[in-house]
Amino acid sequence: MADESTPRDLLGEAAVAEVQTGMIVGLGTGRTAARGILALARRVREEGLQIHCVPTSHASETLARAYMIPIIDFAMVERVDYLFDGADEVDPRLRMIKGKGGALVRERIVAHASTRNIFLVGEDKLVDRLGARSPLPIAVMAFGLASVRDKLANFGLNGVVRRTLDGQLFLTDNASLILDCTLGDGVDVEKLAAELDSTPGVLDHGLFLDEADEVLVETAEGITRMTPAAVP
Repeated sequence: MADESTPRDLLGEAAVAEVQTGMIVGLGTGRTAARGILALARRVREEGLQIHCVPTSHASETLARAYMIPIIDFAMVERVDYLFDGADEVDPRLRMIKGKGGALVRERIVAHASTRNIFLVGEDKLVDRLGARSPLPIAVMAFGLASVRDKLANFGLNGVVRRTLDGQLFLTDNASLILDCTLGDGVDVEKLAAELDSTPGVLDHGLFLDEADEVLVETAEGITRMTPAAVP
């Protein structure tokens, strides 16, 4: 567990600076979100914050429980006060690709239940267009997989079924598959998101286009804050 000798994590601290006693807090998934979880654990321990948290994955829940962060069953929660999470890409309009950790379905649900959503990225995650560096994850059912892939091809999406390092099919916490698809230049991501939303067999996708209230960017000089109002 972190102690006073542990170097400060400015991004993690910034992610949880707004958290107050009485809040229900959404915990994102991935390495960057984990930094926020550790920073939150420190505040709970040192400041006695009285909060409850909704994790977006088994991995985040396991980490939170290991650091004694109180967890609440999301099935019993109508609204979340605050969510912090990571992102794989962020464009100048704060549109994002998410899902590298495979938790995109739960991340979306919690984000839409949350009053305020903060996303954490390194400077290398900023892109001019979505898909420049990261594939687009699409969560699909195994049932009808070939049919869904054929439909996606009509949208110009070709991808591979995600596998683990040992070659096994990657399954999300909800037991769905992930197709990692390449986004070409000139894609209308709003139109594509709408098409994916209406495609049977597609459970969700990694286009998070209007979920971000603020993005915290870790740079060599410190933390930069990006908000929709500051975006041209």
